[in-house]
Amino acid sequence: MPRPPDPVKRRDLLDQVRQYVIRNGLSDLSLRPMAQALGTSDRMLLYYFGTKERLIADALALDENRPLLRTPDLLDTLGRPQDPAGLRRIVEELWRLFSASDRRALLPLSLEVMAASLLHPDRYGPLMHDVVTGWTRLLTSMFSDLGLAEERARTEATLLVDAVFGLIIAPLADGDWDRADSAFHALLDRLEPGWHTT
Repeated sequence: MPRPPDPVKRRDLLDQVRQYVIRNGLSDLSLRPMAQALGTSDRMLLYYFGTKERLIADALALDENRPLLRTPDLLDTLGRPQDPAGLRRIVEELWRLFSASDRRALLPLSLEVMAASLLHPDRYGPLMHDVVTGWTRLLTSMFSDLGLAEERARTEATLLVDAVFGLIIAPLADGDWDRADSAFHALLDRLEPGWHTT
């Protein structure tokens, strides 16, 4: 009977793969050069992970600081929103987490994987759909906490999620995070009055 993969070795490989993919992206990613750079073999990577796509997905899942995963802690700290100003504070903190300088190196790769999930759902799964749905569901529940009807809460959440994705993509192209930050706060200035129930 073959020996099961060593979980410590697997985790170490995932850490190395994650750093490699962050540096090099997905577009020209090939197992053999990556394995050589990591001091292993493509056969060893396939032994531990089965496919290149599974390897990449597992490596990205190591990011325990993803804003969506950190949101429960954020809500514990700030509390569930009780009014539009409270919701705005939470959304501003989520924006800060997304646009923090230590996360910017990960954003191009995350967007690349999400785009790949649209083009190749058989390889990467419905990742883009899951990310958008996860954020929309979370924000819909917060808008519902304010007393907005379900359909209106979902519409407000969709508008906010889609706009924020756009505001994140633009500075990845031109590097102007200050402009994106100003635009984000201007967006909230326009949206927040519509979050009242009366």
